[in-house]
Amino acid sequence: MKKVLITGANGLLGQKLVQKLKNNPEYQVFATGRGKCRLPVSWGEGYDWFELDVTDLKQVTVIFDRIKPDVLIHTAAMTNVDECELNREACKLQNVDAVKNLIAACAHHDTHFIHLSTDFIFRGDNGPYEEGDRPDPVNYYGETKLESEILIAASATRWAIARTVLVYGIAADMSRSNIILWVKKSLESGKNIQVVNDQLRTPTLAEDLADGCILLMEKEATGIFNISGKDMLTPFDMAMLTADYFGLDKTLIREVDSTIFTQPAKRPLKTGFIIEKAEKELGYSPKSFTDGIGILSKQIKLADS
Repeated sequence: MKKVLITGANGLLGQKLVQKLKNNPEYQVFATGRGKCRLPVSWGEGYDWFELDVTDLKQVTVIFDRIKPDVLIHTAAMTNVDECELNREACKLQNVDAVKNLIAACAHHDTHFIHLSTDFIFRGDNGPYEEGDRPDPVNYYGETKLESEILIAASATRWAIARTVLVYGIAADMSRSNIILWVKKSLESGKNIQVVNDQLRTPTLAEDLADGCILLMEKEATGIFNISGKDMLTPFDMAMLTADYFGLDKTLIREVDSTIFTQPAKRPLKTGFIIEKAEKELGYSPKSFTDGIGILSKQIKLADS
């Protein structure tokens, strides 16, 4: 039985990983996060919870010495791009220094280190990107995620990096919004919304990303893998598809370009990923964006019932 340690287990991806792995007899799941467990009581048993601040080397060492994990799936990070730009010290602590702590622990215990990264390591001039394309981030969040990739690649650990794009999904407590929920709620209330048409992404369903991480673990894969959705879309495209799916008034959606918004952090315009490597080497097969909307729709109904 493999021991799997998941960081950031209260977060969206962490929750999906725990949910998918907790009743699998091949794995013993150790879910960790800052503070108390916020996973649903209804999930019952099948995993153990430990409080863990990954920025604290002593805590990391104690947990790793106790569990001796075979695999680490590191989902914890500071991901609010504007917050990262405004609070660089906190961003570096969570996205770089924490990774140094985990590298040391994984090297000591020969733990397979699966790390989550982002399309924001790229400039966004000529996406979609392949794994071997040259990174050149345009904001501090991207800089820290690239720095953590470099540290991992230079380490003595067995490692895999899962790069992803614009993850969307529903957390168990409905605490996290996404473009689908925002568009649905806005249009249902008759609100006019402005949605940008000059940023291209390959949006990723959280369940698909979790499946990609599990495939990396099962195949003991090493190296960099693009794990994202397969549809190249602008946020405007996503909003229109959402309106179509729920039969909402598309005339409330106004198409704009990103220059009308003032944000602390610059965004790359055209990213998105080519996922052929993950498809061929891992058997990764993500849902279409429309299928993703359908999955969220069912989850919304369950949450409301």
